[in-house]
Amino acid sequence: MLNQYETVFIMTPVLSEEQMKETVKKFENILTEKKAEIIHQENWGLRKLEYPIAKKTSGFYHLFEFKAEGSVIKELDIQFRRDEKVMRYLTVALDKHAIAYSEKRRSLKKAPKEKIINE
Repeated sequence: MLNQYETVFIMTPVLSEEQMKETVKKFENILTEKKAEIIHQENWGLRKLEYPIAKKTSGFYHLFEFKAEGSVIKELDIQFRRDEKVMRYLTVALDKHAIAYSEKRRSLKKAPKEKIINE
């Protein structure tokens, strides 16, 4: 049975736009190769960190929401640890309430765009 997960990772701010996109694509490919179903992803862009990490005060944030088997998380964890472009990452399993909240949040993000188009 597939569980639903959410992963947020922070990449170092010294990356160019191209390098950042390549890193995101690398992890997206890892998920698809392991038969994970990517439900949603968001690029949160460059954000200030709450506290410095490796003497850096900002980082590029990216979110993946996906369905996969538990073994995929272990492989993803290994790849995050090996990649020097990734400063921090966090993967959490979503329960039914978190899944409902996530779906609601996505639908609210789409709603304003549709309203503008209809007007």
